[in-house]
Amino acid sequence: MYSKYIKPFFDITMAIIALILLSPIFFFTALILIISNGCNPFFLQSRPGLNEKIFLVIKFKTMNNKKDENGNLLPDIDRTTFIGKYIRKYSLDEIPQLINVILGNMSWVGPRPLLPEYLPYYSTEQKLRHTVKPGITGWAQINGRNSISWTQKFEYDIWYVKNISFLLDIKILLKTVIKVIVPKGINSNDTGSSSEFNGNN
Repeated sequence: MYSKYIKPFFDITMAIIALILLSPIFFFTALILIISNGCNPFFLQSRPGLNEKIFLVIKFKTMNNKKDENGNLLPDIDRTTFIGKYIRKYSLDEIPQLINVILGNMSWVGPRPLLPEYLPYYSTEQKLRHTVKPGITGWAQINGRNSISWTQKFEYDIWYVKNISFLLDIKILLKTVIKVIVPKGINSNDTGSSSEFNGNN
């Protein structure tokens, strides 16, 4: 009952309230990115959601589009802007995903939405992460974020799917607030990006 009725109502209601309360930070961050990057402050990317349905996730753009001499995008660490590094460090780039929650694409809590190209590599067990809506934060995020292996991330995701409850969601949200205040689990290049998943890592 919680997953089907209470959680969606809670998600949308709290997302609307949070977006209103965070609107000063939202618009200030957008303005800073427009000034520093001279372009659209938002980054949209296709991600698989509930039942592997593809949707557009909305984030603040923390990287530029610089390419090498062959026209290929430079590595994330070379494209992350000075401002973008701090926006990621304090998870401000995630604020626009409240719009995804209001639209019904995402939840406050759930497995993080990953890239569509990872779908063929998932095991039967790992595919369970798509039986719930992806979240802005999740069990894996409060237990290591990008400092843990893909295997550990998926284990945390599946554990959450099998143990989802109101109290667990509240626990994850409270711990997420602490993680934002005292950032930990960022990988060594400090961009907030983890290595690509290929089914073997």
